[in-house]
Amino acid sequence: MPQVLFEKRDHVALVTLNRPEARNAFSPEMLVRLGGVWEEVRNDDQIRVAIVTGAGDKAFCAGADLGKLIPLISGARQPEDEWDRKALEAPDLIGNGLLRTFDAGKPVIAAINGHAIAGGMELAQGTDLRIGVESAKLGVQEVKWAIFPGGGSTVRLPKQLPYARAMELLLTGDLITAAEAYDLGFLNRVVPEGQAVEAAMELAEKIAANGPIAVQAIRKSARECQGRTEEEAMKMESRFAAPVFRTEDAREGPRAFMEKRKPVYKGR
Repeated sequence: MPQVLFEKRDHVALVTLNRPEARNAFSPEMLVRLGGVWEEVRNDDQIRVAIVTGAGDKAFCAGADLGKLIPLISGARQPEDEWDRKALEAPDLIGNGLLRTFDAGKPVIAAINGHAIAGGMELAQGTDLRIGVESAKLGVQEVKWAIFPGGGSTVRLPKQLPYARAMELLLTGDLITAAEAYDLGFLNRVVPEGQAVEAAMELAEKIAANGPIAVQAIRKSARECQGRTEEEAMKMESRFAAPVFRTEDAREGPRAFMEKRKPVYKGR
């Protein structure tokens, strides 16, 4: 069974980390496969939104497999199969899998069905919207094992959380509950056990029903304008906005509104 499952449901892609026996910890195979999946999400015009979740009911992702991935990266373990070799030959694939060095180009929703720890929390940081179950705990614990949370946490967490709370998580390695993550604005919603994917699908379908070119441009503008001066950001926003108004979908939307019908967007 592949360590990453990929399914398309109309305009929504469902990506499942599939190592429930290892709490969906990242192995070389999983990260290499995941990098390929994000490329497919970006390149397939029929996909408008992606959801990433974990198999089973114990964990979204427990982070890197400390017996397989970390020893391979540190040189303590020699490559044993094609996945190990691919991970070493193209280390960017690891960053791509974590959404650290790769932009899927479409909104990605994390359906956090269990604990999201270390690399699992870092994958969630690379997504745009997040839904977690009530029992989920989240955090980056690398510092407890004297390693660095190199999947983007020192860059993203201080932006996505209040600075002092981000630093507390980074430097103590403590976990927070789903309720705490919601209060901090890291999660969009907290749902009962077993309902993360269902809630994520509901949100994904709402987004997928909107004009896809507009959705992608809005997402890109919101991401790339961060950290700019207001003057720079406004100029960038105009550059992202202008092409959207020239699309066929931008004519269809107002027309459908005036005709009191549901718009039919074609992504052009």
